[in-house]
Amino acid sequence: MATKYYTRFLMQKGGNSATDEYSGVVEIQASTQQLLDTKEVEAMLAKSFHLDSEQVEVLNWSRLH
Repeated sequence: MATKYYTRFLMQKGGNSATDEYSGVVEIQASTQQLLDTKEVEAMLAKSFHLDSEQVEVLNWSRLH
């Protein structure tokens, strides 16, 4: 079952040092009982954008009820 979260994160694309900020609802295919830490969330977001996890920094992450 999918769980929805509101998130704000920074993403650095390409070789430049410019960083973009994004916010919105993301849907994770994981157990609703499973707690995810920030590093896991950054890795998931990076994977979905075909980036390295070091290129994503989560600023805010909260489950929607």
